[in-house]
Amino acid sequence: MCENIKTSDYYYDLPKELIAQDPIEDRSASRMMVLNRKTGEFCHSSFKEITELLEAGDCLVLNDTKVIPARLLGSKEDTLAGIEVFLLKRLSDTDWECLVRPGKKLKPGARVSFGDGLLKGEIIDYKEDGNRIVRFEYQGVFEEILSSLGEMPLPPYITHKLKDKNRYQTVYAKNEGSAAAPTAGLHFTKDILDQIEAKGVKVTYITLHVGLGTFRPVKCDNILEHHMHSEHYRITKEVADTINRVKANGHRVICVGTTSLRTLESAADPDGLIRAKDDDTDIFIYPGYNFKITDGLITNFHLPESTLIMLVSAFAGKDNVFKAYEAAIEEKYRFFSFGDCMAIL
Repeated sequence: MCENIKTSDYYYDLPKELIAQDPIEDRSASRMMVLNRKTGEFCHSSFKEITELLEAGDCLVLNDTKVIPARLLGSKEDTLAGIEVFLLKRLSDTDWECLVRPGKKLKPGARVSFGDGLLKGEIIDYKEDGNRIVRFEYQGVFEEILSSLGEMPLPPYITHKLKDKNRYQTVYAKNEGSAAAPTAGLHFTKDILDQIEAKGVKVTYITLHVGLGTFRPVKCDNILEHHMHSEHYRITKEVADTINRVKANGHRVICVGTTSLRTLESAADPDGLIRAKDDDTDIFIYPGYNFKITDGLITNFHLPESTLIMLVSAFAGKDNVFKAYEAAIEEKYRFFSFGDCMAIL
């Protein structure tokens, strides 16, 4: 791999009006650009046509993580100053690693309150990256309290308030733990998944709990100096065996979203086999990476200078991706979490 890859090489200019602020009424009505990763050729389609791109024997891999309403708004108990807490990672029944704002006011020993005291917490430690460890105090079931007090942690580029929390969940969301949605999966409906299975495609599910670190901008000039935050993932033996059989039979493994792709590539042996794993990953994929498992990717359009557009560039070729993005802007595709998608095959 190269010793110096400039972050600025992954910048593109996006008109603000193309940033999707709201989910469209019909999940599957999104536009879809189909990109040939080998030739760079692309065409315009609709997500409703996704089944036509898949073949019997293929394996579709989806991330079944479920977003928790991880954004808590409250106050310091002593000064009543407003504070914001994002739940990032559960450490025990009471302890969470969190992103807090404003950090200067929330040092170890500080106490916070949410919902008129329905939920309380104390900052018990802080990490090198600035995150805090918060010990919560509550009566009853934490998940129920969080459901009533918490908000969906939408990305900062979405300024509209989400009317329906379920629209920031995939229809197959199952395992709670994410601070952000695996947004490529938002386009799928149960009917489309049924059509895909009826065609003879194997639909499998892995779990990677998406952290906010995935979306943090790359701030260093050389991307090789960027440190990815760790995220927890799980692959069952049944899923691993299915993927290995599909590969052995010469069929394709197609990942829905960068989270599914990062999970499979993290769990792959050097010989290209997937093993059942319950582990953490901080894998950073950028051009020069040798893909072991992934043959296709369904993904949304990503932020300039983000690790995600670097991953997509590694998979499909930077020139191919940026030409496709240029066309998407000209055709006024909708970008980012609630936007349109690409199928890269």
